[in-house]
Amino acid sequence: MQTVLGANGQIAEELTRELYRNFTQDIRLVSRRPRKVHDTDELVSADLTDPAATSRAVEGSQIAYLTVGLPMDSELWERQFPVMMRNVIDACARHDTKLVFFDNTYMYPGTTTPQTETTAFQPNGRKGRVRAQLATMLLDAMASGSVDAAICRAPEFYGPAKTKSLTNSLVFDRIKAGKRPFVPLNAKAHRSLIWTPDASRAMALIGNSPDAYGQTWHLPVDTARPTYAEMIRTAEQVTGRRIRSTVLPWFVFGIGRRLAQPLREVYELLPRYRGDNIFDCSKFTGRFPDFVVTGYREGISQILQG
Repeated sequence: MQTVLGANGQIAEELTRELYRNFTQDIRLVSRRPRKVHDTDELVSADLTDPAATSRAVEGSQIAYLTVGLPMDSELWERQFPVMMRNVIDACARHDTKLVFFDNTYMYPGTTTPQTETTAFQPNGRKGRVRAQLATMLLDAMASGSVDAAICRAPEFYGPAKTKSLTNSLVFDRIKAGKRPFVPLNAKAHRSLIWTPDASRAMALIGNSPDAYGQTWHLPVDTARPTYAEMIRTAEQVTGRRIRSTVLPWFVFGIGRRLAQPLREVYELLPRYRGDNIFDCSKFTGRFPDFVVTGYREGISQILQG
């Protein structure tokens, strides 16, 4: 049995499909209101802030994947994420279940220095501090030997269907809708974005590779790392039309955060948009050289033509 905790989000659904295709059809999906992806999926309704419910959800699983997402709300993150992580670690330790944690890069400093698995945590705000806390909790549990786990870390998403990210919402979703895209801060900075189905495929591969445990892994990205200007030129080629864009300077977000809660939540992430954002995934590609990464042109084409 392999169990997805936080089922039915974009990463979780693609993960479930990849597990079914290549590893096992004995899959349990856990969330407050789980929905089947395949007819054979087992559904378990559970609140992961409840330790007893979390233990029941994990029991009998060889591997559990923690993919829970919460709305962009710092107070909610501070209140719920650490409780969920503690409950999941304790449940996996109790039931001798391996744990694969889907993580992000919010705890990294917002500088142009390339990010590797050994980059020190220097969060810029509340959500970054929560993500640092979660990763540290799991690293401590791994170091103590209480749980056999792997951390799968991904940069900003771009992708099909219900993929949520600043780049998807400001750039690609607007282009698809025939609107002018908005570029945060800098159209000439190089970006590391991960195609969401690639993130899920890589996570399933790590979870089913025994030698991958006890480590942090940067999930694979196309190392071309285009700028927003280059992405928009690719979108012009895909759509066959001229696309004019607007760069949103820092002060626009500063004004906006006083008026709208979503912009307040995004504000702490802006440092990573003012300069190059280089996410180094060479550790993964060295260990899994046959993994095929989706190129940016193919990904952008799928979004805009889907």
